[in-house]
Amino acid sequence: MYFEQFYLGCLAHASYMIGSEGLAAVVDPQRDIGIYVEEAARHGFRIAYVIETHLHADFVSGHQELAATTGAKIYLGHKAGAKFPHIAVHDGDRLEFGQCCLEFLETPGHTVESVSILATDLERSAEPFAVFTGDTLFIGDVGRPDLSGDLTPQQLASMLYDSLQTKLLRLPDAVQVFPAHGAGSLCGRQMSSERSSTIGKERATNYALRAKTREEFVDLLTSELPERPGYFALDVEINRSGAAPLESLPEIPALEPAEVVRRQQAGAIVLDTRSSGQFGSAHIPGALQIGLAGQYASWAGILLGLGQELILVAEDEEKVHESRLRLARVGIEKVTGYLRDGMASWSAAGMPLQQLAQITVDDLAVLANDHDLQIVDVRRPSEWDDGHVEHAVLKPLNRLESSLGDLDRHRTTAVYCKGGYRSSIASSILQRAGFEQVVNVIGGFDAWRAANLPVVQVGCHAAEVTS
Repeated sequence: MYFEQFYLGCLAHASYMIGSEGLAAVVDPQRDIGIYVEEAARHGFRIAYVIETHLHADFVSGHQELAATTGAKIYLGHKAGAKFPHIAVHDGDRLEFGQCCLEFLETPGHTVESVSILATDLERSAEPFAVFTGDTLFIGDVGRPDLSGDLTPQQLASMLYDSLQTKLLRLPDAVQVFPAHGAGSLCGRQMSSERSSTIGKERATNYALRAKTREEFVDLLTSELPERPGYFALDVEINRSGAAPLESLPEIPALEPAEVVRRQQAGAIVLDTRSSGQFGSAHIPGALQIGLAGQYASWAGILLGLGQELILVAEDEEKVHESRLRLARVGIEKVTGYLRDGMASWSAAGMPLQQLAQITVDDLAVLANDHDLQIVDVRRPSEWDDGHVEHAVLKPLNRLESSLGDLDRHRTTAVYCKGGYRSSIASSILQRAGFEQVVNVIGGFDAWRAANLPVVQVGCHAAEVTS
């Protein structure tokens, strides 16, 4: 039996292909389906089955386009309410082809329709060798229980407890675990960077599985839940109906600088996808920077939603097309143009430029003695609690724009995060909001700690400064 994992790092998303005797199934496909079609052709498979573990909230799935391209049937939990042709699966249903047997387990909790899929290679054994857990069980974590419009997080967490205790944790220890996401995904809190595990290892090491009672588990999962991104509900509905093929999206035109200005003045967002260093050197005034090198599409979805008109600024045309594809993977399709020849054309046209100062942590340590300096930490609360710079204020990036009221736009504002990616985004938000002097801290808190600079530790009763 053939088996392959496909990992999309920018979305921390894992999908899978299982093949036997000329037929193949794809589990949780990403929106751009070419990788599966090409892989199947290389091995002489016909993709006959497309399986979704649930209606995904953090990305747009390619299930409908893959089915239309290959003639495959789509399999999905019967509680999904899907609006496209599909086979609604129930607990214990089986799908067999060649020497492969896939058994569906209803495992609600992350969503009500969530299923896991037990995989057996009949050439090797009559016992399952793996389980595809979707967003029910991750490596080191479990799925967040707050994606239902009808059920409370507590109700979903209780359902998840049953799914884990009565279904997945009753599997043999040796069964391999293959989830739909890894570290960096917004669907959990403490996911490992490992791409697979076993039931036995998760039973022994997964923090969420250590809860001794249902009540303890529910409290663990629902206390201090991270804020749910607004675009999640929209992506669920796109996936419930089935997304349009990527090739149906119109080509995006190259725009001259004057046209970029006109559209920006009319309300379009100029989205600069270059690195923080390039953005800092020179950028279009009022541009939002989200670097293509990081979790670009996820942050675009969180900060911009799906309906905002976007004009792209990129290093070259190849990066323009990569940017557009990655946005489409999360459902952002309203990209109406890009700056022809990037910032070179902008400068040649004599258009105004804005800079963003970049400073080191040693610079920040010196500047921190200046009482006129505001220091803004844009990490998550859990990161802040683990240690932060003295006199900093916590403004998590996902809530930054709505929490600027107590900051002084006339004071110099230094911004840091963990490594510098989020702080550059935040700095561009502050500049757009009219802050007069913004500086981005290169290397972020990781560099601060590495330099053995003083750290404020938040304890149970008080904060302590260590160095």
